Amino acid sequence: MRHPLFLVLSLSGAFMLSACAESGEETVERAFQDVNVVDETNLSDVMLTVADPNEAVTYFQRTLKEQPDRIDLQRNLAKSLVRARRNTEAVPAWERVVNHAEVTNDDRVDYADALIRNGNWDKAEAVLDAIPPTHETFKRYRLEAMVADSNKEWSNADSFYETAMGLTTRPAGVMNNWGYSKLSRGDFSEAERLFGEAIRQDDTLFTAKNNLVLARGAQRNYSLPVVPMSQIERAKLLHTLGLSAVKQGDVETGKGLLREAIDTHPQHFEEAVRSLRALEAG
Repeated sequence: MRHPLFLVLSLSGAFMLSACAESGEETVERAFQDVNVVDETNLSDVMLTVADPNEAVTYFQRTLKEQPDRIDLQRNLAKSLVRARRNTEAVPAWERVVNHAEVTNDDRVDYADALIRNGNWDKAEAVLDAIPPTHETFKRYRLEAMVADSNKEWSNADSFYETAMGLTTRPAGVMNNWGYSKLSRGDFSEAERLFGEAIRQDDTLFTAKNNLVLARGAQRNYSLPVVPMSQIERAKLLHTLGLSAVKQGDVETGKGLLREAIDTHPQHFEEAVRSLRALEAG
């Protein structure tokens, strides 16, 4: 009489062990899924920052084939294409992102950025205009300033540049862009001031140093500014200053600056040599 009871207990125990086994397998599977998510997130961060941009493009393209509807992967592919300077491909990649149901205003700003990089200023302006004014970010206002510059809406550009500067702790790039805007308008002294401010914020920004020399040259000031510079940078700035002097009609001064650039450069400065030969031959 004890056998049926024993059989029931044995079967119950077997079912319990089976349930425990299944529960344990599910727990392990979930744990691995969690680890995979963390690993994937870390790998995506690496791909977007320190990896070779073209390798990042390949990685996100491959991953998207497996999970084509994920907006984070679409977004990362678009960002990687911009990093790789593949702007023609970046525009349709960002278009797919902005057409996704989970699109954000930051995505729309990045789309406008890609359009500007690809030279599509009118569409970029339309995209920015469609973003609510309550979305106030540094990148949005920097792009708004660039679009206003392209339209020669100078007062709007100044307002946007000033706002953008207040939204970042690293304003050197904005100051450089604003300075170039002033330079293109012929406001050379204000351009010189802004380039100087940009260099004080970031003394490694060679573009600002070169623009500063252009602003000084436009005022027929052919002395190098007192800013930190390497020997190679000094030679390049002398070259820029020499060409600026020639443009102003001060040809002999320009020749002297080009000779100084050639003598200053620690290696052979082919570009300056060609410029000087062309002037002497002409």
